[in-house]
Amino acid sequence: MESHQKFTEKNNLKFDIVSDVDLEVIKAFDVWKEKNMYGKKTMGVERTTFIVDKQGIVRKIYPKVKVNGHAEKVLEDIKELLK
Repeated sequence: MESHQKFTEKNNLKFDIVSDVDLEVIKAFDVWKEKNMYGKKTMGVERTTFIVDKQGIVRKIYPKVKVNGHAEKVLEDIKELLK
């Protein structure tokens, strides 16, 4: 959580970043998946972004996120949802 706080402050973010060390939310959102890396199967988080409104409704899900261009796409979609 300390690294999240530093990241939030450094980037002047206006939203919370959370950490789910007990895997409760990760499993509830079905992003705890079996991964296969170099022939070895392990469990891990499938990088996913959720846009959640003030009422707690999930408005958009981006599964299997690739970093390049992702932030721009999310910001574009947030602007569209705010119209």
